Amino acid sequence: MADRLRNKVALVTGAGSGIGAATAALFAAEGAAVGLGDRNAEPIEKHAAALAAGGATALALAGDVTSAADAERLVEAVTERWGRIDILVNCAGVTPRYAPPEWDYEQTWDWVIAVNLKGTYLMSRFATARMQQQGGGAVVNLSSIYGLVGRPSFFGTGHDPYPPAKGGIITLTKDMANALGKHGIRINALCPGFIYTHMTRTLTEDPDWLRQMEAMEPLGRLGQPEEVARAALFLASDDASFITGVALPVDGGYTAQ
Repeated sequence: MADRLRNKVALVTGAGSGIGAATAALFAAEGAAVGLGDRNAEPIEKHAAALAAGGATALALAGDVTSAADAERLVEAVTERWGRIDILVNCAGVTPRYAPPEWDYEQTWDWVIAVNLKGTYLMSRFATARMQQQGGGAVVNLSSIYGLVGRPSFFGTGHDPYPPAKGGIITLTKDMANALGKHGIRINALCPGFIYTHMTRTLTEDPDWLRQMEAMEPLGRLGQPEEVARAALFLASDDASFITGVALPVDGGYTAQ
């Protein structure tokens, strides 16, 4: 077991699958005690049990990040269990592709903004309040390449809530970084490109869409959740001790074009 996060306590939301699950596993392997947050209990309970079986310290915490009561409860559960919270990684997120088919555009908009942006805000609000009390910490928010640039015309409608939600996360990150740096709290964001996750499965399982996405990446391929998790590890660790307020692309070169 490595030790870049030895004696650290981390809370990772969206830890039931994809980037969140990969981040929780990597942080545990690097020595952190990890709280795994997700709206659905079953996947995080299985993941936490697997991590514990491998010698890690992990706790499954079911909750809805769009609820202030749940967000506060997740943070409090971690601090009650381990006495502090050093790292928060806001991975919980949704895409309109998975909205219930009976919803109209307004319901879908509200849902995407609530989970992606409001959820990041609520979790950060409660976690950084604790971090101020203990003298510091680090937050890593998950934005997207589409928080940095607009979608190609063939790929979006211009009315999709996902890009503004992810763009809002970047502005929130910078604003929090400015306000909380004096408390020893670093706030950074990651902007993943096309990654093989549950959220992109409907696209990656379509050969034509997969070819188009690969063609848009200078590296010629999609990323893996573990590649984003390693970037999260860097920003959460002391290796990034003088870095705050950044939005770091992990995108195979997509936003360099």
